[in-house]
This record gives sequence, structure tokens and C-alpha cells, in this order.
Amino acid sequence: MVGYDHSPTKRIGSGRQQRLSILPTVIFGLLFLAMANVASWAQETAFIIEIEGPIGPATAEYVESGLNTAHDRGAAAVVLRLDTPGGLDSSMRAIVQTILASPVPVIGYVAPSGAHAASAGTFILYATHVAAMAPGTNIGAATPVRIGGVPEMPSPDDGEQIETPAHPTIEDKAVSDSVAYIRSLAQLRGRNVEWAEKAVREAASLTATDALAEDVIDLVAANLSDLMTRVNGLAVEVTTGRVTLETRNSTLELLEPDWRTRFLTIITNPNVAYILMLIGIYGLILEFYNPGIFFAGITGAICLLLALYAFQLLPVNYTGLALIALGVALMVGEAFDPGIGVVGLGGAAAFVLGSIMLFDGDTPGMEVSLVLIGSVATVSAGLFLFAMMMLMRARRREVVTGPEEMIRSRAEVIEWHGRRGRVRVHGEVWKAQGDDQLSPGQTVRVSAIDGLTLIVSPTEKEGSQ
Repeated sequence: MVGYDHSPTKRIGSGRQQRLSILPTVIFGLLFLAMANVASWAQETAFIIEIEGPIGPATAEYVESGLNTAHDRGAAAVVLRLDTPGGLDSSMRAIVQTILASPVPVIGYVAPSGAHAASAGTFILYATHVAAMAPGTNIGAATPVRIGGVPEMPSPDDGEQIETPAHPTIEDKAVSDSVAYIRSLAQLRGRNVEWAEKAVREAASLTATDALAEDVIDLVAANLSDLMTRVNGLAVEVTTGRVTLETRNSTLELLEPDWRTRFLTIITNPNVAYILMLIGIYGLILEFYNPGIFFAGITGAICLLLALYAFQLLPVNYTGLALIALGVALMVGEAFDPGIGVVGLGGAAAFVLGSIMLFDGDTPGMEVSLVLIGSVATVSAGLFLFAMMMLMRARRREVVTGPEEMIRSRAEVIEWHGRRGRVRVHGEVWKAQGDDQLSPGQTVRVSAIDGLTLIVSPTEKEGSQ
């Protein structure tokens, strides 16, 4: 009986223990399957980073952030779509270094049709693990340009003897450095070294078809889907070792720049930086001229600081910046103390010349629009002329307030004794004196003021009645 009473209880407890021991196994199994699915999804995702327009500091930050995101999310590859005229050498080198250090394969793709990878874009495409172009695109013209340009050198085909300068110029050093840089990239990726050097020394360019024939790129793809199919199965060397691309069924996802990158892109646009500088200068001038506005001063200070921040990231010509400051100072000085207009015209000329020189115009995309310069110069000159006209008109206008207004005013004699008495003018009673004997009720004219005493004379003597 005792054994009968305890046996059911023992069987029930054993079943619970078995179910509890199985539960962790089931949970871990589900987690493993979920992680496997996530990893599988990540490996089938390829991210797109787009470089459009001039290459600057914001572009470099965008590419670095995008490649880090792709690595963190375990992407199969990154497609770096290029359509750029070039840009700053420092930003280009930062992008190249980021690509070379990336554990995620980077596929450079010049697209869509009509796009180009010129100047700095050529270096970036050479640095990518796989280089591709869409039909109707071109690459090249990678000669580094400095202020004043690179001096022309005679070609060996002209039959002229090329003399090597005894003392290389800054331009010669820049070209030599760029040649060595792009040759090292070409050797690293196994691409055409000779043409890479030609692109730098002679600003050579190639179409997509010719670039493929010259072994400058790896393939030509009509679109992104075609690109993903063509690169599938290619083996590339990344920092972690050799990787085989599996992109046939990859899902493409565009990586958008974050707010900081977008903000930096806006303020480092030369046209925007130029406008911010002008708003800052005029805002501070207005605040100094009329203290207590605060809004003008605060806005001007913020805009000027943003402009200065942008200038330190851009190729600024400080002679141009000084000319702009001189031009604004001269125009403001002419407005406050107008002369014959020579100072103001000189200020306008300095302002326009400084605006044209402000940025290195030979750097692709790093120049201020001439239309913007002309518009700002016209508006500034218009305001300057308007201020001069108002001041000249104010000078010719009769005085209506203050002691000066009393001169030539008419007054009525209230009482008079000898040469002194009192007169009423503008409803006020003043002490007065004059050389003539006057009588109460007589109309006189104020000819001068001596302290608080008016010097008056009869109106008949001035022929005014």
C-alpha cells in the first residue's frame, strides 16, 4: 500500500523535470535559428553609397560612416556609385584610405549613363576592389591642379627636346606625387599602371568601353542589377583576407548621409559659405551702427562663425578674403561719410575681385558662382548708391529741428526796451536783442542765436513781408 501511494507522485515529478530540462534546449534552438536568419539576411544585403558632385570633407565623412555601417551590419558588399568632377585632394585621399582599410568589399561603379569619374574620382575608382562603369560614362583627367594651373610641357611627339628643370616647381612636385599615388593603387588592384600615369600627367580620359579594353576597369554593367550579377563569384582581397563575392541575390539598400554630413555638405558649398560670410559681415555692421537690435548681431556672429568653419575646410585664397573685407569697409565708410564716390567705387571693385579670388577656381566644384557674385555686387552697389542719395537729399533739406531750425524763423515781439526784449517764436517766449528799436506786435526774423538769446532784425530789412 505504501508503494502504491507514492508511485503516482514520483511519475508526475519526473515528467515535469523532463519538460523543464527540454525548455532551455528549445529556447536556444530558436535563438540559433533567428541568428542564422539574421546573418543570412545580412550577407545577402549590399549597401549603396553615392558620391555626386564635388568631393569635399563632408563626402569623406559620409563614405567613412557608410563603410563602418556596412561592416557593423555584416553587408556582403558596398557599391560606391560615382558621378563627380573631382574635388579636394585631402578629401580624396581620406576616402581612398577608408576604402583600402575596409573589410567589406567595395565595388566602384560610375553611373548612370552620362556620369563621369574625373580627377579625384579616378583615384577613388582605382582604389576600389572592383571597378565598373555604366555605358556612356567616362573616367580620367586626373591631373592635380593648383592656383595658376600646371604649366604646359612639350610632348615628345612634337620632336622637341624636353628639358628637365633644375629646380622642380610646386606643380612638378604635385604631379610626381599624384603619379606615384595612382601607380601604387593600380599595382595594388592589378590594373593598367601606364594609363593611370597618363591620366595624371596628360589628363587622359577614357570611355567605359575603352577603359575595359585598356584594363582600367574590371567590367561594364548596364545597371545595378546587372552589376550584382556580373560581380557574383569574383574573389577580392580585403584587409581580413580573400573574399568571394556572393551578390547575385543581394538586396540593395541605399545608405543616406546623416544630419551632420548633410549640414556639413551645405555649409561647405562655396556659394553657401560665401553668403554666410556676407550675412555675418553686414549683420555685425548693422548691430554696431544701431546697438540694441541683438537679432542682427547674433545672426551675423553665427553666420560668420559658420563661414569661418567652412573656410578652414575649403581651399580659401586669403588675398581674396582680405579684398572682400576691404571692399565692404570702403563701401560702409563711403555710406557713413559720403564724398565724391571714389571710395565707394573702389570698395565695390575690391569686393568683386575678392569674391572671384575667394576660392581656388581651378579645383572642380570649388568656386563661387559668377552669377551670385554679380548679384551680390549689384545689390551692394545699389544699397550703397541709395544710402548716398538719401544722405545727399538730407543735406539739401531744410533743418526742421534743433537750434539751427530757429535761424530765419519769424517771431513776434512781445515787449521791447532799447535793444532788448522778449519775442514769441513757435509758441515759445525767448529773450531777444537787436540793433533797432522794435515795438510790441512787430514781426521780426531770427538771424542768429547767442546762448539762450535770439538775435533778431525787422523783416522789412530783409524784404520779406
